[in-house]
Amino acid sequence: MRSAISLLAGALFGLGLLVSDMVNTQKVQGWLDLFGAWDPTLAFVLGGGIVPMFFAWRVTKARAAPITGGTFPAPPNPRISQDLALGSVLFGVGWGLVGLCPGPAMASISFGGWSGALFMAAMLAGMAILPRLRRGPIGGLIRGS
Repeated sequence: MRSAISLLAGALFGLGLLVSDMVNTQKVQGWLDLFGAWDPTLAFVLGGGIVPMFFAWRVTKARAAPITGGTFPAPPNPRISQDLALGSVLFGVGWGLVGLCPGPAMASISFGGWSGALFMAAMLAGMAILPRLRRGPIGGLIRGS
């Protein structure tokens, strides 16, 4: 049951990315171009994600456990760490330069040609390299120690 719900949620997310045109790098970069040809339509995509989740978290607080079993995840730590700040900056810079973030990048692989595949390869390489960098000689800089 849990896998079926996960598959349905992922498919719905992917469909939402396609319908909202979040897989179109020009559309995303237009949203980020505040002082140029700004395209405000992705604000509706943002609201379409935030508004339902606001209510979903309210309903979740009233439940003892998820419908599919297990436990709810712990609330995130509200402290803004150096890792969170650095990761947010890198994510934002990458999103602004390329016009893709991880979800739309995965959706665009099927039709985006080599550029979508190159982005995904670079993203996966960065995810694989970071733990090694944290343990290496420059780990103190990355960890903030």
